[in-house]
Amino acid sequence: MKAARDARSAAVVINAGSRRGAAHELAVDAMRKAGVPISSVHPVHSGADLAGTLDRVLADGHDLVVVGGGDGTVSYAAGRVAGTNTVLGVLPLGTANDFARTLEIPGNLSQACAALADGKVVDVDLGRANGEPFLNVASVGLSVAVTEALSPRLKRYIGPLAYSIATLSAYARHKSFRARLEFPEGDHEPMELEDLLQVAVGNGRHYGGGNTVSPTAGIDDHTLDIYAIVAGPLREHVSIARLLKDGSFIKHDRVHHVTSRAVRLVTDPALPVNLDGEIAAVTPTDFTIQRNAVHVVVPQGSTSALFDGPGAENWPPL
Repeated sequence: MKAARDARSAAVVINAGSRRGAAHELAVDAMRKAGVPISSVHPVHSGADLAGTLDRVLADGHDLVVVGGGDGTVSYAAGRVAGTNTVLGVLPLGTANDFARTLEIPGNLSQACAALADGKVVDVDLGRANGEPFLNVASVGLSVAVTEALSPRLKRYIGPLAYSIATLSAYARHKSFRARLEFPEGDHEPMELEDLLQVAVGNGRHYGGGNTVSPTAGIDDHTLDIYAIVAGPLREHVSIARLLKDGSFIKHDRVHHVTSRAVRLVTDPALPVNLDGEIAAVTPTDFTIQRNAVHVVVPQGSTSALFDGPGAENWPPL
């Protein structure tokens, strides 16, 4: 399958509770008119519903599963289809939609439907944190407090601006922590870090509503970008924040940055881990990368990833 229209059968799974989930009927009509062979539509209202629905859809043998929702919903679905021949389609219905941004999928819903119908299939990497999937970024520290401060009501009514408001609230309450980074493949010496604001492990390119992991980060580069921000005066954090959009913050004096294919994060104290906006793990955490794990539809003009084909996740041998 090289394009969405090549699918024998497509299922649509929509997180009806996402910021724009109520618009899913219009999206389904638009995709059908564009030639996507949709045979079933499944609105879901909870995480438990999502897991069961995806299991049933995959068991039914659809070769294309279109998932509508935010980054957490899409990442969970990616973890379910990883390593299979099922192709993932994405409708960006959340607040940040960073995975869609990485893949150059339009934020406008009608344009996203058209891009999906006309799109091509590429392979992307999937991050794993103690086995749990993430597409964009996994992190501990400030970002977890930001996630906890983000209410569905806030995201629904003010959209991406909710992240800025939640960040200010979380920053005021933040407590620094210590961390040890270990590299099981031996490509770096262990790092002992103190007085930290945040540690993040990036698989994709974008996170946090349009911030960039690093200037060279990519969704199919088979590499994790790891950075740690040292706590400091407010003026230093402001100077870092100004560089988040293009990823150049990694060169700041208070930022440690390395790349690797695997890293183990140990913190003192133990901390929850944010995976694409969902608190889904706790430290100590082993981060790995599953190469070319997910086949996904992107716009024809997207340069975010390539199609390497079946079995490419194991070739060349490492």
